[in-house]
Amino acid sequence: MTQYITLEDAKSLPFWRRPVSLLFLMALAMPIAFNTWAALLNNFVIEVANFDGADIGLLHTVREIPGFLAVGVIAIIMFVREQVLGMLSLILLGVATAFTAWFPSLGGILTMTMLSSIGFHYYETVNQSLQLQWLKIEDAPRMLGWLLAAGSMATLVAYLAIMALWETLSLSYNTVYMIGGGITVTIAVFAMFAYPQFEAPTPQHKTMILRKRYWLYYALQFMGGARRQIFMVFAGFMMVERFGFDVHEITLLYLINLVVNIVIAPLLGRAVGYFGERRTLGFEYIGLVLVFLSYGGVYYLGWGVVVAATLYVLDHMFFALALAQKTYFQKIADPADIAPTAAVAFTINHIAAVFLPVGLGLLWMVSPAAVFFLAAGMAAISFGLAMLIPRHPTRGNETIFSAGLPQAAE
Repeated sequence: MTQYITLEDAKSLPFWRRPVSLLFLMALAMPIAFNTWAALLNNFVIEVANFDGADIGLLHTVREIPGFLAVGVIAIIMFVREQVLGMLSLILLGVATAFTAWFPSLGGILTMTMLSSIGFHYYETVNQSLQLQWLKIEDAPRMLGWLLAAGSMATLVAYLAIMALWETLSLSYNTVYMIGGGITVTIAVFAMFAYPQFEAPTPQHKTMILRKRYWLYYALQFMGGARRQIFMVFAGFMMVERFGFDVHEITLLYLINLVVNIVIAPLLGRAVGYFGERRTLGFEYIGLVLVFLSYGGVYYLGWGVVVAATLYVLDHMFFALALAQKTYFQKIADPADIAPTAAVAFTINHIAAVFLPVGLGLLWMVSPAAVFFLAAGMAAISFGLAMLIPRHPTRGNETIFSAGLPQAAE
């Protein structure tokens, strides 16, 4: 029989059954399937399906469609609890990942990508909502940093296994995808039955909500989604297409990213708590402008593979600071708005993602450097938006323009 328990009463449970422990378990489960898929993706589609730049752009556009439709989570949570939806989404992600190599054609890969993406994006929407509901405002930056580190640690184990065994055991794409997806499914099924249903203190609105006072958060989400596509779609693709990276080499690059994340993610969480969202996001966007401009230099100036790999690691490191967007929203939000706004924000985040990969895939075939210069411009716009965040954001003080104004409900 399902057990329902409040967050306050959950403090009496054994530590491993408390809400924060479930958040950590979820943080471990999702990256195993998703990053196993990502680590093999570029080599898989090039070697097995003969993808070119236009094909990889189309694949990532398909992958982002469920993110654009994440607002549908609001309708689902009218009938299914967020915690349950999160577990079901993880199971779908794991199953679709496991069967990816069974369909090595353009149509098959796109279909499995769509299914895994539904699981990924619906999980991420619910996960963000639960994090902001279950974590105290004063603890959120630090805990979000540790959750990032936990996800990196789980992925590190998967990548080490791929690196050590890919050539040694002559592993196939199917074997690795089946193992990675299967582990995620196993963890999700365990979590579904081992934990009670936690009740947050504030019931969530179950209708779509768009509030004027959240406009800056929406804008940051939109620009973040646009520039994120450049990294997700083309940074790794560049390493394979231009420098001929093999599976174990691209996995080594991911491995370096993970080690860096494990070390710095908790520190970045503390930095957000100490310096505030305005300063940390501003630092992130300046760094990304420099990184993307340097990516262009890899093509125009002929910089070598070491420079490109270094930029890739720095790129990934700066993106970790995006947790400051979550804590900014937590500070300005009505507690009952968290779940529906998480869904709306995910949809806004993916508006550009639906059309950008295809368009940039075509631009890539003409000028890869131009793709990265465009990303630098996006990061510069994001920097301008970050400067509109007050030093101490709260409800009624959402932007530098609202300071001292009466608190608005919309």
